[in-house]
Amino acid sequence: MSRYTLGLVVGKFAPLHFGHEWLVHQAVTQCERLLILSYSKPEYDRCDVARRRHWLNSRFPEHECWVIDDELVERHCERLGVAARSIPLNTAEDSVHQDWLAWFLRDVMQRQPDAMFCSEDYGASCARTLTRAFGKEVKAVLVDRERMRVPISATEIRHSPWIAAAWTAPVVANSFVRRIVILGGESSGKTTLAAALADRLGTCWVPEYGRELWEAQGGLQEEDLLKIAHEQIRREDAAIGASKAWLVCDTSPLTTCGYAGWMYGRVDPELLRLAQRSYDAIVLCEPDFAFVQDGTRRDDSFRRRQHDWYQQQLRKVNAPWLVVGGSVDHRVDVVTTWLRDGCALDSQLTQDSFKE
Repeated sequence: MSRYTLGLVVGKFAPLHFGHEWLVHQAVTQCERLLILSYSKPEYDRCDVARRRHWLNSRFPEHECWVIDDELVERHCERLGVAARSIPLNTAEDSVHQDWLAWFLRDVMQRQPDAMFCSEDYGASCARTLTRAFGKEVKAVLVDRERMRVPISATEIRHSPWIAAAWTAPVVANSFVRRIVILGGESSGKTTLAAALADRLGTCWVPEYGRELWEAQGGLQEEDLLKIAHEQIRREDAAIGASKAWLVCDTSPLTTCGYAGWMYGRVDPELLRLAQRSYDAIVLCEPDFAFVQDGTRRDDSFRRRQHDWYQQQLRKVNAPWLVVGGSVDHRVDVVTTWLRDGCALDSQLTQDSFKE
């Protein structure tokens, strides 16, 4: 029989890792029902409310999971006629968090747990705070305090995101894969660079679907363009799970959007929307290779026009981008140095995330 009617697990889950999951599973064995509550202020990179909600609901669909922020708290307080209290900062004292948690459970959620499960020393003092708030004992249940069962912390994963795949479920690890897109005009070395860069990073890459379809059909029609954009995105999403910290993408829906304008003088609204798809880093290839006519391309002047158009478009995006030229080896060196130095991504991404 279950020892407790309602168990409570509280955490940032930024990110949700196997240690958290072990804690939840231990609580499940002792409780009839389980309440999982997550909040963080501020949010950590790639661990925002929407992602954490998705992770928890995906991994624990049978349990009650709440991922909250100040906006959600205010909405519930307004509905209940309760004065709202802001979520404490992550750096606030434990006692501040515990008092706030007791208030939120009692006055807003109106849920009274019988036991609180955690892997931290503050569990006992938090349980005492909840006991005072409810006037009924809330037990503290400490699980794997020494982290012997799952020797990892969320801080370690945030500092070294390339290890996420080893310590988190795929639905979580996928959030830490950075997508790098290679853009450029015809015969500018995009595909060659994409393959070489993926090899250097020790990961996989997504080829250009538009070219594949052109070769299969012997040409393209205007109605093919939206199909190309959707399929390119689908293949990117499918490749995330096989990637190691990085995913290199040979072109994006922006490329397809460009061809819509160059070939037909108009762009489908849906294609225009897909062309706004964001990437963590963007690399634009200089048209400094000798132009190679393979039967699918126009000429060098068109390639130069494409390059100028990409530069205009990239000035509008909210993402780091880099123009590279020269040999393939030089381009790969420049891009990996750019990434390693944190110019494109956060400073936590060090040379350890690169294949030697």
